[in-house]
Amino acid sequence: MLNLEIVTPEKKVLSEAVDAVTVPTPSGEVGILQNHAPLISSLSAGVLSFTKSGAVEKMVVAGGFVEVSQNNVSILADIAETATEVNGETARAERDAVERELGAFKGTFEESEPERERLEVARARLQLSSGR
Repeated sequence: MLNLEIVTPEKKVLSEAVDAVTVPTPSGEVGILQNHAPLISSLSAGVLSFTKSGAVEKMVVAGGFVEVSQNNVSILADIAETATEVNGETARAERDAVERELGAFKGTFEESEPERERLEVARARLQLSSGR
């Protein structure tokens, strides 16, 4: 078993024993099982999933870090939202608004980073709300 703890600046979101965790990172999704090698990585906006007694649960995470050490998975995230906290229509509206902003953006690629991050969060929320 793994001890999974997910914390945001506002609250402790989750603290449970789980069988497996999959986290989104800049280099792709990382699957974590019992006795995983030590790891520290930044998080990407995306859907985190974990398996507990055969049931898979998912949530949106964005910003922050994941640390794996001695069967403990610690996630410090700027955003961590469960499926019940995500509204698909709001996420769709946010995605559409950010896409319009990016379409009209006149700055450099680097200057568009905050908007691109908002877009990834909106896409992750949509993915979670649609059950994919």
